[in-house]
Amino acid sequence: MKPAVLLAIDQGTTSSRAILFDRAGRPLAQAQRELPQSYPQSAPGVAGDAVMVEHDALRIWDDVQACVRQALAAAGLGAADVTALGITNQRETTLLWERAGGRPLHPAIVWQDRRTAAWCRAHDDAQRAAWLQHKTGLLLDPYFSATKLAWLLEHVPGARARAQAGELAFGTIDSWLLWQLSGGRLHATDATNASRTLLYNLHTQDWDAELLEFFGIPAALLPEVRDTAADYGGTDPAVFGAAVPVRALVGDQQAATVGQACFAPGMIKSTYGTGCFLVLNTGERPALSRHRLLGTVAYRLNGHTTHAMEGSIFVAGAAVQWLRDAMRLIRAAGETEALARSIPDTRGVYLVPAFTGLGAPHWDPQARGAILGLTRDSGIAHIVRAALESVCYQTRDLLEAMRADAPAPTELRVDGGMAVNDWAMQFLADILRIPVVRPQTVETTALGAALLAGLGAGVYASLDEIGALWRADRRFEPQLPADRAEALYRGWTAAVERVVRKGVEGREPGIENRES
Repeated sequence: MKPAVLLAIDQGTTSSRAILFDRAGRPLAQAQRELPQSYPQSAPGVAGDAVMVEHDALRIWDDVQACVRQALAAAGLGAADVTALGITNQRETTLLWERAGGRPLHPAIVWQDRRTAAWCRAHDDAQRAAWLQHKTGLLLDPYFSATKLAWLLEHVPGARARAQAGELAFGTIDSWLLWQLSGGRLHATDATNASRTLLYNLHTQDWDAELLEFFGIPAALLPEVRDTAADYGGTDPAVFGAAVPVRALVGDQQAATVGQACFAPGMIKSTYGTGCFLVLNTGERPALSRHRLLGTVAYRLNGHTTHAMEGSIFVAGAAVQWLRDAMRLIRAAGETEALARSIPDTRGVYLVPAFTGLGAPHWDPQARGAILGLTRDSGIAHIVRAALESVCYQTRDLLEAMRADAPAPTELRVDGGMAVNDWAMQFLADILRIPVVRPQTVETTALGAALLAGLGAGVYASLDEIGALWRADRRFEPQLPADRAEALYRGWTAAVERVVRKGVEGREPGIENRES
């Protein structure tokens, strides 16, 4: 029997990647392409100050194909050598396309996009918020797919009529890639991605008719919802030269949860990519937060759902990207660690990276970024270090809210690009006051998708077998004196208060903040 080769397609916010793994979870080869972001300045029915972010869906599809071919070539393998394929994706990003031909009707609206913020404020009240949270675990926020899809149906000419006629398909990026890979034969998603749309009922584990009516979404648009590890058919042989079995679809943060082997209730991980996402396994019952965190599906296997509580930070690694591309304070992300170590502290400088609003637990789509505490002797190192610190402080915000809803975790497993920064991970442990553990494989999003595909293909018999593959690389214990850590965190909360409560130009707080 030939050795198992597992392929992961990891389609993220800023890049598309393909990684091949062996049965032990070791990477064999990979390829990556950066994905440009588009920031439209205006759109129909959108307030002038709304942040809009879009992706070219056809560019995503082209890049994914190229990455898979490049990774296979680097490993000296062909498509016929791949045991199973798993797809993991940026969640909530919303797309409409024609069922005949697969042409997108509009650029994909990215999860960071805030064009529907005014609609959300106009339709939000305490009774509706409770109704939505009970059904979906989510809040009424532009982050999720439903209001993005409603905007497309309202503003793309002819879209609603064509949707009602069954001519169009809606999907998050997993569905879009599956559609293309299958040659247009399969329109499906998995429970993790469906649970991020505001259209999926956590209790019935299906699309909800009342939610569809509220958002004005025709049911004919929606993909079939399957288990996370399941039979999703095979790729069209014309795509890679042979049919590759597709055996898993999974949202990126849930994939990282699997890659971190957080299979027991109470286990928690944090992924540092474009954003930061803290996910706590809560077991068999849907999580209902009293502190504005999210209930979501961790994974669904053999019809059995494991739930999670999640806190979402919109800007983590994106802050470093901003330092590099917009501010040109650094040439590469790797420079940030040396700059942070070059000074003893930021001298009171705080960077609040609310470039696309603030996520949990504030949920303020109109907040804007700010650098506070600047003095005449503030320099590049202070701003760079403040950017890294902001990610750690935001993680503490999430952990504080999570501790109020669930038992306190004893350690935090971390992954993603920023997890390789030793200084940042040590500061994270100092601010959180719990150990931070980095695994040997920090690319746990792709790994999780590959492992789930292996589970779906019978390479692994159980989650226990997958969990046995996880290995720690380094454990960071809190070192900073507790009183110093608390003083720094108080400074952060004061900085956020300036952004959320007053905003820029004296902005009044939004509905989200008056209720928090």
